[in-house]
Amino acid sequence: MSSPTAPLDPVAGTPAESAADAAFREEIRTWLAEHLAGEWAALKGLGGPGRDHEAYAERLAWNRHLAAHGWTCVGWPVEHGGRGLSLAQQVIFHEEYARADAPARVNHLGEELLGPTLIALGTPEQQARFLPRIVAVEELWCQGYSEPDAGSDLANVQTRARLEGDEWVIDGQKVWTSLAHESDWIFVVARTEPGSQRHQGLSFLLVPIDQPGVEVRPIEQLTGGSEFNEVFFTGARTSADLVVGEVGGGWSVAMALLGFERGVSTLAQQVGFARELDGVVALARSTGAIDDPILRDRLAQAKVELSVMHANAVRTLDAPPPGAESIAKLVWSQWHRRLGELAMEVAGPGGLTVAEAPYELDQWQRLFLFSRADTLYGGSDEIQRNILSERVLGLPKEPRG
Repeated sequence: MSSPTAPLDPVAGTPAESAADAAFREEIRTWLAEHLAGEWAALKGLGGPGRDHEAYAERLAWNRHLAAHGWTCVGWPVEHGGRGLSLAQQVIFHEEYARADAPARVNHLGEELLGPTLIALGTPEQQARFLPRIVAVEELWCQGYSEPDAGSDLANVQTRARLEGDEWVIDGQKVWTSLAHESDWIFVVARTEPGSQRHQGLSFLLVPIDQPGVEVRPIEQLTGGSEFNEVFFTGARTSADLVVGEVGGGWSVAMALLGFERGVSTLAQQVGFARELDGVVALARSTGAIDDPILRDRLAQAKVELSVMHANAVRTLDAPPPGAESIAKLVWSQWHRRLGELAMEVAGPGGLTVAEAPYELDQWQRLFLFSRADTLYGGSDEIQRNILSERVLGLPKEPRG
């Protein structure tokens, strides 16, 4: 890997950026400055967790504009439609995209999760069918993992699929399915071997959403949006050849996909965190809360913690040690939740009333409410700690009822 990208704040011992990487940083920074103008300028800062309803159609058009100029799937191999960027250059792309305050993209699950999984484990036919449409942002994807009784404990999946002729027939329910109401396809972990339990007998299926056997019901959140959904399968169908990996081997495919989830985009996430922290500091100055020595100390502590978080992410990106993903998830989710709580304390009594009736929240109220979920989605804190204790420290497994 070429030298890691420069951190958010100077950290002693961080390698300098290479000349080639610096030139690439200038290229993407210049392109974004030129293109996030005119009709696209109004999209700056829109979208993201808890705000995916904002200007969705316009952000989809922006994503397709990115695709037309070769700025989607930048880390994919060239033969699959990507740019084949190095790890360091992928980090640079995501960081500069975040620094430009560019709108949240709409095809994260296809581009960052399913696509790399198909490149690694899909058949040539699956790759030819789906990858070009992900690159072009022509088909959008969602993730069918969690169920009412199988959230962080994914091995408890009960959705079932049986083979009838040349089709899989699927029955069951998924929940907390991000953006299912805007998606064309869903990748589903389903139990395909009757009588199997836990990790055994699961398969990884690719299922079209627009069919009579699939019903999507949005879930209204405290933030006022409905980016999460329930998805019901009642005799839903998909082609027999749209199983990724071996039939019954879906657990390994599902885990491989999750391995792509916390990659280079986490560095961009931290750029967003830094912008939020700067906003909370500005709020503290405007409200006078900055004069409170305790709040001022907590703001300083948050900045130090974010710098350490970034340095650790850069350090472990190329060769993550065992448990690095779980450690990172625990650290950033708890940090972000604390930031939401700190924002409410800085806002003072004004944070207790809506910005506009009947229920229009400001950015700090949305941050506080949505960040409560950070320690749950993507694997709860409890699950992350179990992973570290059992798989890294070798401690006894937690008793199961």
